[in-house]
Amino acid sequence: MRETPAELNELQTLLDASLDRSTSHLRSIIGPGRTLTAEQLTQVLTGMCTLAVSTVTAKGEPRISGVDGHFLHGKWHFGTAWTAAKARHLAARPAASVAYMRGEDLGVFTHGTVEILNPLGGEPAADWPELRLYLADFYGDHAFDWDAEVVYYRLHPHWMTVYAPDFAKLTGTA
Repeated sequence: MRETPAELNELQTLLDASLDRSTSHLRSIIGPGRTLTAEQLTQVLTGMCTLAVSTVTAKGEPRISGVDGHFLHGKWHFGTAWTAAKARHLAARPAASVAYMRGEDLGVFTHGTVEILNPLGGEPAADWPELRLYLADFYGDHAFDWDAEVVYYRLHPHWMTVYAPDFAKLTGTA
């Protein structure tokens, strides 16, 4: 867990507000006892999580693909090659949705806007050096040309909800 108390509070506020403004159908599925708190979520989302990321083409057509995701500081971070179609989509239209699912035990659904953390020829995000160290430790320092081959994003969520009917099962304490 890398989240500060302020980040956990922000995440909890987002989770509560997102569920409050969801449809009655969704609230009938994700209700008391079938969701997680922000703190529980950060305990469960550790290491690399395979995400389904959805972008939109110039024609407004949806596209979905997989990425390695890392949940850090209460937000999803993910990367791809600069030459990937999703990189072009996100450069032109930064809205994205991501889903992370573990069978029927966990579903995390997020909508938001991406920020490029390491723009080509541009000023990187203030925390890019810290994130790059985390990623280099995870993948190996020489896995990529971190400055020219890969682009990393942070998804700033405006909506996020979590389905998890059994926290103890997710943590192995059941």
